[in-house]
Amino acid sequence: MNNSQKIILIAAMVLFAAVLFTIPSSVEWPARSTIAVMVFGLILWAFAPIPLELTSVIVIMLLMVMRPVETEVIFSGFSSPATFLIIAGMMMAIGVNHTLLVKRMTYGLLSLTGRTTKGIFISYFVLIQIQAFFIPATAVRTSMMLPIVENIVKETESDKESNFSKLLYIGAAFGNNVSGVVVLTAAVGNILAVEMLRIYLGTSVSYVEWFIYVVPIWFLLAIAVMFILWKCFKPEVQTFPRLQESMREKYMQLGKLTLSEKKCIIILGVTILIWLTESVHGYHPTFAALLAVILMSMPITGIVEWNKMININYGIVLLVGGTLSLGYTLVESGAIELLENLLFTETVINIFSNPWTAVPLVIIFSQIYHLGVTNVQTAVVTLVPVLISLSLEAGIDPVVVTVAAAVSILLGFILVVETMPNVVVESTGRVTQQDFIKPGIYITAASVIIMIAVAFTYWRWIDFWP
Repeated sequence: MNNSQKIILIAAMVLFAAVLFTIPSSVEWPARSTIAVMVFGLILWAFAPIPLELTSVIVIMLLMVMRPVETEVIFSGFSSPATFLIIAGMMMAIGVNHTLLVKRMTYGLLSLTGRTTKGIFISYFVLIQIQAFFIPATAVRTSMMLPIVENIVKETESDKESNFSKLLYIGAAFGNNVSGVVVLTAAVGNILAVEMLRIYLGTSVSYVEWFIYVVPIWFLLAIAVMFILWKCFKPEVQTFPRLQESMREKYMQLGKLTLSEKKCIIILGVTILIWLTESVHGYHPTFAALLAVILMSMPITGIVEWNKMININYGIVLLVGGTLSLGYTLVESGAIELLENLLFTETVINIFSNPWTAVPLVIIFSQIYHLGVTNVQTAVVTLVPVLISLSLEAGIDPVVVTVAAAVSILLGFILVVETMPNVVVESTGRVTQQDFIKPGIYITAASVIIMIAVAFTYWRWIDFWP
């Protein structure tokens, strides 16, 4: 641990003690202690002087020591449907990755469009978007695409410092950030936002509803990201005929669809069908994901051994469970009500009561908030409850506000630490933080403009307006 990390850790401890002992004694212990723990966790999650997952464990431990709520509430985040949906999503990704489907899709697309740099980039970006529909975790999707990027760079004999190399690597990060927008199950932030609606309002947003609300944002943003990245990292070479031939050969070597691939396609088809028909049967999206895991693991229908299916990243489980548990505790302890009284002045409520000012403010503030609280899960769990309460106080629809905030928080382009795809790509050593800044600023500005434009037009047309 370096000196700056030690300073951050000490500062978090000092602020924890300050909040705990300086809040007036008239504020009841449950709310006061929960806010102190939230401030402590927020600083450690934002600046990460220690692993994010370890911070989650410390937060749970502090809540147990402080006892602002019952133990069952403190651990309730780990029994949440959202947590199990994320676990199942990681397992599904392992199952898919044990077949040749992703390679087949990649080689097939590049054999058709791999002659020019523009064709390679567009087909590669489209492939990332397609994966979002059946591989829930953004980090997993990014990790699966990196070997493909490495192969393209190698086959084209591109320099690892070339614009083309940076275009593909940054494209993998930003493409996966964008792909998480349109599919409810494609990003943890979406799942947590809907879970917050369930906790605070007893309502939800279905798989199809989420798609309908955000599909134009996703489509326009995908085009904007491709355009901006191309302008920022315009390739030095425009054609690679050798790559197209190489991809065609590799595609032909795969042969016909294997039995495992056929099983996987059927299982994914059934899973997506259940997600699409949620409004008919009422089952939570977790049901379909868990069913997919069972079918991928069972004899006859299975495509991968169970001991391989459980080889998931349990750090993400701790992170999500911990942040959700904090969210539940904020509600049960009365801390949210206290924050409302402190933050919701008459001026704030008056400004927020007008949808034409509320929606842009939510979109812009969520982007800024995510720059400070860089962890998506933490940003959603700490900001969305406050916005829900403010929406109710101001008399506007909290569902619209929640969707706007969740999508904004998901879009982290400037700092590496804002999203897992950024972190995964930067960890390869092929790009640096400096490579993210210029395109990130342009794309962040474009995303704000696109979201506000869609909200002011499309959302009003489909009667999704606060």
